[in-house]
Amino acid sequence: MLRSPFFYFIILLFLFSCEEKKTITTNTDSIRKEALTLRNQGIKNYEKQNFNTSFYEFNKSKQLYETLKDSANIGYVLIQMAFIQQVNGDYYGSKETVTEALTYVKKKSIYTAIINNTLGIADKELSLYNDAIHYYQEATKDYKDPVEKQIPLSNIAALYIQQKKYDDAIIILESLLNKKTLKEKTPEISKSSFQDNLGYAYFKKGMDEKGFQLMNEALQIRNEIKNTYGSIESYLHLADYYAKKDIQKSNKNALAAYNTATKLNSVDERLEALQILISNNHGAQNSKYVQKYFSLNDSIIKVRNNFKNKFAKIKYDAKKEKDENATLRLEKAENQLALQKAKYLRIGFVILFIFLVLLIAILIRYYKNKNKAIEFKTSYNTETRIAKKIHDELANDVFHVIAFAESQPLSAESTKENLLQKLDDIYGRVRGISKENNRIDTGTNFTNSIKEMLSMYNTNSINIIASNLENINWESIDDVKKIAISRVLQELMVNMKKHSNASLVVIKFENDPKSILINYTDNGKGCEKTKISKNGLQNVESRILAVKGTINFETEPDKGFKVKISIPK
Repeated sequence: MLRSPFFYFIILLFLFSCEEKKTITTNTDSIRKEALTLRNQGIKNYEKQNFNTSFYEFNKSKQLYETLKDSANIGYVLIQMAFIQQVNGDYYGSKETVTEALTYVKKKSIYTAIINNTLGIADKELSLYNDAIHYYQEATKDYKDPVEKQIPLSNIAALYIQQKKYDDAIIILESLLNKKTLKEKTPEISKSSFQDNLGYAYFKKGMDEKGFQLMNEALQIRNEIKNTYGSIESYLHLADYYAKKDIQKSNKNALAAYNTATKLNSVDERLEALQILISNNHGAQNSKYVQKYFSLNDSIIKVRNNFKNKFAKIKYDAKKEKDENATLRLEKAENQLALQKAKYLRIGFVILFIFLVLLIAILIRYYKNKNKAIEFKTSYNTETRIAKKIHDELANDVFHVIAFAESQPLSAESTKENLLQKLDDIYGRVRGISKENNRIDTGTNFTNSIKEMLSMYNTNSINIIASNLENINWESIDDVKKIAISRVLQELMVNMKKHSNASLVVIKFENDPKSILINYTDNGKGCEKTKISKNGLQNVESRILAVKGTINFETEPDKGFKVKISIPK
């Protein structure tokens, strides 16, 4: 009720008219002529309220201007289409259309001001009052002419009235009416609107006499200048004013608003007038007004839904036609190039295939050689470690036993027992070395074999804890990876026993969808990271890399020793 889309349409039409002659005289291209003709037909049908036809013509004009990349006309036409959607209650559709127009107009111009004002109107009708005020404020910034700034400012004031912020509305409206620089330039149609809204704000604030005087004067001015549409607003405000003072006068003004709105086919104002008549009358007349209200409301809902569907269909059909035409244009060019492209593609595919075959062969050879090198290094390190262990731990002991046997009388019972004890000790150590490097059971007994191996290092002074070992589905793990895990744990145990002086070792197994995670932690003396390779742990790293896993050592002197291992399933 507080705005007229036709009023803004007339302003925009006036602003754009100066470009029309230039468009016709400077370009005689047939596409531009057709686009201009459709645009002008759309304007005429808009004025005649032939909205479906006007929307269709504007949309066709937009498509032609798109082929010419004429941003100014595309933006203008989109704004007109948004006006049509807004007049017919398609506020969401109008927001979508006018937002598209933003990409085609210059920033901070008369067009961005109109677009922001249009977005404000849409949000106001959708009861998004804070958003509407934001867009009106943006429109105020974009308008350069002080008179033009009055449009969004008056819209903000009208919203403040709806939000019951009467003082804020009064401040804006009084500033619009009292600025001397604008009094002469402001059209009477705008002044009467500002005065009527100001009077309504005073009335709502409780200043009835002052409010009535302003509203009554505004109605007289509107009747004098024959602003019929504006008079509807005045009648409705006065009907509201008299509602609690004089029911007959309230009904008289409400009926005047209803009859005028009916002549102008202004449905929203008719509904508002009927609402006042229904609230004023509780007798026989009431049922008549109620019936009219529901009948009119149902009718307008159907009409507006029909318009929304038609607008959406026009857009859809136009886009479909555009896509089909573009497809047809491309088909001819594609067919002409098809044979030539096919020839080059065949050659390209052959070259690519040969290149891929060579690349795959090279990569396979590279990774095979790399894995062989890792396996060889791991095997060599294992053999070296066994040989060193036999030399360091057994050779000297065997020599001492031989020397003992040669130097002592074997007939003595105590000598025999001593000799047998030494030989039994050597046998046990040989068996231990053999057990460390013998075949690993990778079948169903794999979990027990790991536990058994770890238990060999579990003594009164060393406590070894292995957790979550049974929670992993070992049957789904490759045998090579099981062997690698077992050997790595053995070497970590050996390293712990020889170097760490740890009293507690925790080995935690974790399982995720892609990997097996092993976290080893002991409370030993630790070491410098640079000395890890000297402790014999390079063999551990080689084994993990051989199965495409990752290993990370975390250690510092006197802060224990940690190893994080990840092996893909």
